Amino acid sequence: MILPYCEPYKIKTIETIRQSTRQEREEWMKNASYNMFNLKSEQVFIDLLTDSGTGAMSDRQWGAIMTGDESYAGASSYFRLKEAIRDITGFEYFLPTHQGRAAENVLFSVLVKEGDIIPGNAHFDTTKGHIEFRKAKAVDCTVSWARDITNRDPFKGNADLGHLEQVLKDTPREKLGCIVMTVTNNTAGGQPVSMANLRGVRDLADRYGVLLVIDSARFAENAWFIKTREEGYTDKSIREITREMFSYADAMTMSSKKDAIVNIGGFIGMKDRELFRKASTFNIMFEGYITYGGMSGRDMNALAQGLYEGTEFDYLSARIGQVTRLGEKLHAAGVPVQMPIGGHAIFIDAGKFYPQIPASEFPAQRLAVEIYLEGGIRGTEIGTLMADRDPVTRGNRYPELELVRLAIPRRVYTDNHMDYVAAAVQNVWEGRETVRRGLAIRWEAPIMRHFTVELDLLG
Repeated sequence: MILPYCEPYKIKTIETIRQSTRQEREEWMKNASYNMFNLKSEQVFIDLLTDSGTGAMSDRQWGAIMTGDESYAGASSYFRLKEAIRDITGFEYFLPTHQGRAAENVLFSVLVKEGDIIPGNAHFDTTKGHIEFRKAKAVDCTVSWARDITNRDPFKGNADLGHLEQVLKDTPREKLGCIVMTVTNNTAGGQPVSMANLRGVRDLADRYGVLLVIDSARFAENAWFIKTREEGYTDKSIREITREMFSYADAMTMSSKKDAIVNIGGFIGMKDRELFRKASTFNIMFEGYITYGGMSGRDMNALAQGLYEGTEFDYLSARIGQVTRLGEKLHAAGVPVQMPIGGHAIFIDAGKFYPQIPASEFPAQRLAVEIYLEGGIRGTEIGTLMADRDPVTRGNRYPELELVRLAIPRRVYTDNHMDYVAAAVQNVWEGRETVRRGLAIRWEAPIMRHFTVELDLLG
């Protein structure tokens, strides 16, 4: 008999969670203006809003916290993290930041200026926000079949090299700030990027003289997919694969709250000393001194340890396996989800779930509301709300996919929790025809509105 799967860890500490009533949830949702971000954590039973900073740290990470060096400059924790980053990514220069969007802010302050074009494979919300805040333009060059949820291409996060080259060819060199490749591609459904595609992007970057930056929040999950799906990598370790991935980049930004399994932290990796020096000025302005960058020594210690734990094959197999089992269970029940299942989340196609609701009424947000009301499960919308308004026309941007993301925290929930999620979503699926309308905006911020938007239910 083949031994069944089990997690490569055991539980040492637990946190009690409370299952609320539907009546309570209806009141809480209304008071939150139908915005998932406005809910209090105690009002949520299973929180799948994000996998960012929500993972469970290990005993070794907690132990590393106790030996943190809180010196303002030159702390031993900084050098411990520097060594871990060099070992796993190969980058010689790095700057710590308090999280990923801070890393983007610092690096883009050097690389992006007004009027620039920044092509890539579906920039995520904060990345696009930092680009557009600087009055530059993000151009999505993701392969077209990423928008077909039934297509099972193993690397749907790839950039379309023909499209990317056309953008590079049509843009004056002085207007090309950089290329940004996101691994895995979150907006496309947590889909991985192949090593061959990264090499192709590197070749184009060299040909057109532009820097290549990797948005690396889920780089370890991407490496796992390369190992298990791409020819020639089966016998390579995760860390061997990550070093090759980063060898094709000039710089990287990292939200360590994902694949490094910490609650706070980020960094920028760079090859060029001059770029490091320029970025250091902004790091001091926005974050802190260059050897702590908005992080405490104890958090840098936990991050260094987490980078090693997050690049273990057995851990990644268990983590991605849990996500896959939930996704396959929903798919088997007929729920329209992005296939193949991505590394960190399930992406439900709200356009197919609620075809009766126009995109102008935010069907993905309505679906997220219904899933919460059914089971106290908090997900997030990746659709018209998150796509925001066109910075020039101020009209809504309508993406081809209206998605609800259920992001699974690392080492937090058991498969019983996932079974509960599957049952709740199936219940909403079975009652989908009773929902006729979506939501309307009552108030919104001028940029990245989805975080603070206030909505009204239309019916």
